[in-house]
Amino acid sequence: MLRLETIICTFSVLSVAARADFKARNCSEVREACQERGFAFAHVPHQEIPGEDLRVCTYEHTCCTQEMEDRFGQQSKLDFENLLDETSHTLRSTFVSRHKRFDEFFLELLENTERSLNEMFVRTYGKPYMQNAEVFENLFAELKRYYTGGNVNLEEMLNDFWSRLLERMFTLLNSQYVITEDYLECISKYTDELKPFGDVPRKLKAQVTRAFIAARTFVQGLSVGREVAQRVSKVNSTPACIRGLTKMLFCPFCRGMPGVKPCKNYCLNVMKGCLANQADLDPEWNQYIDAMLLVAQRLEGPFNIQSVMDPIDVKISEAIMNMQDNSAQVSFRVFQGCGQPKLAEISRSARDTSDVFSARFRPYNPEEPPTTAAGTSLDKLRMVWRTMQFSVVDIKEKLKLSKKFWSSLPEAMCVEDRVTAGNVSDEDCWNGHTKGRYFPEVQKDGLTNQMNNPEVGVDITRPDTFIRQQIMALRVMTNKLRNAYNGNDIYFQDTSDEGSGSGSGSGCTEGCTTDMYSAATEAPVVRADRSGPMEDSAPHHAPSIALPTVLALLALTLHRQWR
Repeated sequence: MLRLETIICTFSVLSVAARADFKARNCSEVREACQERGFAFAHVPHQEIPGEDLRVCTYEHTCCTQEMEDRFGQQSKLDFENLLDETSHTLRSTFVSRHKRFDEFFLELLENTERSLNEMFVRTYGKPYMQNAEVFENLFAELKRYYTGGNVNLEEMLNDFWSRLLERMFTLLNSQYVITEDYLECISKYTDELKPFGDVPRKLKAQVTRAFIAARTFVQGLSVGREVAQRVSKVNSTPACIRGLTKMLFCPFCRGMPGVKPCKNYCLNVMKGCLANQADLDPEWNQYIDAMLLVAQRLEGPFNIQSVMDPIDVKISEAIMNMQDNSAQVSFRVFQGCGQPKLAEISRSARDTSDVFSARFRPYNPEEPPTTAAGTSLDKLRMVWRTMQFSVVDIKEKLKLSKKFWSSLPEAMCVEDRVTAGNVSDEDCWNGHTKGRYFPEVQKDGLTNQMNNPEVGVDITRPDTFIRQQIMALRVMTNKLRNAYNGNDIYFQDTSDEGSGSGSGSGCTEGCTTDMYSAATEAPVVRADRSGPMEDSAPHHAPSIALPTVLALLALTLHRQWR
């Protein structure tokens, strides 16, 4: 009898233990959590089942079916991609919006400057300008083509503009002669020696090249940053990464603990393994950001494009006035170098060309309020530019904040409450196996440091080709930005004369900005032997000089040369 009571008591204890064990392995919380997450599984176990069919959450007993684990893997990949997209959203939107803003401003600046010059020159010079307006239209068309990425050598283009302008003005000021294409070609050869427009072309070329190189390269830099950020934010997760993410995010479901979140260090190791190649972008990205900040200084300094383009109509008009004032001298020198053209049979009214460019363009005063439609448009543009100055300050601050962005992604993605357990006790987070402390140390950033990553298997011998392409794109852009900061356009480096500073861009650094504005002390003359200087004095209007006057002037010139 005693033996029977002992057996009954033992059976009762085992029965209670079995019931307690059954309660511990109940999967009802998992069912509820799956419903809250929107999973529509065909079957979720009511209690734990053998887990031998699972590949990731491999436990002896589990609340997951193979269907659930497969779906968890897909969801892990999607959650990771969405989290990365959200984390990089601010960076990407910054580059997209700022690129659009600066690009629109620079294009608007070009259009308004061209419109202003046209309106002013129509009023100031009238018909002679309108008949030759294509010279100026071509100038702005080429400037726009350069800015938008065209293969334009700025220095050569500006030299060509002044040569064309000289040809047109020389023809107008010497309309009593037959000026052929061959004769015009001869004139253009001596533009640099004649200096018919004074020092304006040299100054303007230095200013325009620096300003446009900085503006174009800065906008290109924003474009490259935008493209790199957008591309790198779209990752192709490796199977090892997806496995690590699934284990971290959803294996707690399979263990019957859907409310337990990953430990912070555990999350960091998973993210560092999944984003190993992205972290390698950081060194080149940081150098690119530093170069962008350098060029941004050019948008604030004396070479900024607005300060150059705003008064360009005044500067070109100043050059025209200089040509008018020295028309007789210029014509005389051209006749020396290219020969005397034939007289044309024209009417008396057509012969009177002394007033062709006689309209005086009043001195430019930036403080004087505009009184014309053109002035009003530029005044509006100046207001836009003042706003743009704040945008330069803004983009500089945001660029600084974006340094080390890619290596800091794991930390940014393992945010409290969203992914990890946050500040809860080390014993109350998911460590990859159960609820408890996570012991492995956090790996360093980058591909080569993931050799011993305990959570994600990474082949450190096979860098991601796509990421390497982005690194190369940043390296190329950084080189362009550094050149642009020094006023050089790397597309047009002239290696035939080292140290000359030729090519698109002045080639100057900060030390030679003052020299750029030094005035020329002597104007060389075009001679028959194409060499030798000549004193810079002559009457103002070649068409009104009589033959005796010309002969007297020639004699005086020769006398001064031989003296």
